[in-house]
Amino acid sequence: MEYTPEFSSHKKKTDLKTKSLILLNDDFNDFDYVIDCLVLICNLTPLQAEQLAYITHCKGRSVIKSGSFLDMINFKKDLTIYGLDLEIK
Repeated sequence: MEYTPEFSSHKKKTDLKTKSLILLNDDFNDFDYVIDCLVLICNLTPLQAEQLAYITHCKGRSVIKSGSFLDMINFKKDLTIYGLDLEIK
């Protein structure tokens, strides 16, 4: 008797493509403000937030979070309320 594995043809709805939340550099917010927002909203450590703020300042953008599209939309909404410029890719 041969063993034939069964494969489900249905994919889980949680298997969504991973999206990235990208912080864009601006001339309005200072480093401390951006760091405080990232710590408060994204649950980053102060060191991580400081590094991301510096990378964003030097390169013009940096990936601050990755995850499902719905999660990234919620983070973007929250951070936009505080005046940060973001995009999702």
